[in-house]
Amino acid sequence: MKDLDLQTLWVYLAASPLLWLTATLVVWQVALWLHGRLGRPALLNPVIVTVGALIALLTLSDTPYGVYFEGAQFVHFLLGPATVALAVPLYRLRAELRALAMPIGVALLFGVSVAAISAVELARLFDADTEILLSLAPKSVTTPVAMGIAEKLGGIPALTAALVVLTGLTGALLGVGTLRLLGIRDPVATGLALGTAAHGIGTARAFQLGPREGALSGLAMALAAVLTALLLPSLLDWLGLAV
Repeated sequence: MKDLDLQTLWVYLAASPLLWLTATLVVWQVALWLHGRLGRPALLNPVIVTVGALIALLTLSDTPYGVYFEGAQFVHFLLGPATVALAVPLYRLRAELRALAMPIGVALLFGVSVAAISAVELARLFDADTEILLSLAPKSVTTPVAMGIAEKLGGIPALTAALVVLTGLTGALLGVGTLRLLGIRDPVATGLALGTAAHGIGTARAFQLGPREGALSGLAMALAAVLTALLLPSLLDWLGLAV
């Protein structure tokens, strides 16, 4: 009887859109608490922990992603306002950004080019076919833009989306440590590197370092998406990939 009651309760909760929204928010808060409690280690980045925990919950409960998204789509909706809110720290740094306009532009140009070229050439070493190469090329920009670029180029948007998430998680996990290993501690350089290489997830990591890093990362994320959309067809043509 007890098992039947629990099963009935689970069926009721699973049918409620608020279940997965609540689960997402609770897991995120726990991940934040754990991250701070253990001294903010890179391996326990809250985004990575939250993604892993939610995947485990969906797998254990045999819940399709569509059901999860129906409940948690409000979080997805908030991505828009959150992206617009990045303009606030940028506005506060407007004088510094004007003074650094030229070096920021050059850094972004090289960052976008290296991100695309390195991904394509590394995949070529493993004899990846053209469709895979075209899917890899925009993997360092934010998901909606990357999927749109991949579709236009003839890649696989779903594969690109997965690669974008993987790139962001890797950047959040290893980016700061790699920069420090190279002796790079400047907040402007750190923010630009994380935003260019690891888009939104990298920007979340940058804000954990400080407001300057976060603001510069948000700027880099936005401009890198625009530059990638504009430059990628020419870069791929230069690499011998017809698009």
